[in-house]
Amino acid sequence: MRPSRRRLLTTALAASVLPLAGRSWAAAPKLATPVCDDGDEPTKAGTEGPFFKADAPMRQDLAADGAGERLSVGGFVLDRQCRPLAGAAVQIWHADADGRYDNRGYRFRGWQRTDEAGRWWFSTIVPAVYPGRTRHYHMKVERPSGDMLTTQLFFPGEPGNARDWLYDSRLDLRMLDDAAGRMGRFDFIV
Repeated sequence: MRPSRRRLLTTALAASVLPLAGRSWAAAPKLATPVCDDGDEPTKAGTEGPFFKADAPMRQDLAADGAGERLSVGGFVLDRQCRPLAGAAVQIWHADADGRYDNRGYRFRGWQRTDEAGRWWFSTIVPAVYPGRTRHYHMKVERPSGDMLTTQLFFPGEPGNARDWLYDSRLDLRMLDDAAGRMGRFDFIV
C-alpha cells in the first residue's frame, strides 16, 4: 500500500522536534496524523461561545496564569492538500481550574503564529467543567490569507461529553502521558 501524502508529510515534520514547555516533543507513531486523502475535509467549525475576548497577548505559556493540572497542547496547521501553513495565527482561551473565564484580563488567553513547519503549541492547564459544558478549549485558527476557523477542542472519554450538545468526537485531542508530562495534540486542516 502506497503511503498517503499526509503520512509522508507527518513523518517528515516529525523528524524535526517540536518544543513544548521546556521539553522536546517528536511526534510519536501513536500521535501520527490521520491518513490524508485529496480533498480532506477541513476541521469542523464550532461556536465561539460568550467568553471570547479580542486582543489577547501573543504568548505560549498560559500555565503561569494559575494553578491546575498542567498540559501542553500542540499540533500542526495544514491546508487541505496536507501542506503546512507557516504564519497561521492560532488563538486559545479557556476556563480556569474552577470553571471560570477571566473576562477582565487575559488569564488563560493567548495566541501565536505557526512556525515554518506549521507547528503550534501552548503550555497551559486542564480547564474545569462548568454547568452545561464538558472540558474544552476554545480555538481560532487564521490562515495567512485571512480565512478564520473558530472551533473547540475536547478531551476524549470525559463523562460530560455525552451531556454537552456542542461536543463532537472529531474535535478530540489525542492524549499522551510520559515522563515529561501530559500533552494533547490536534492537527487543524484549514
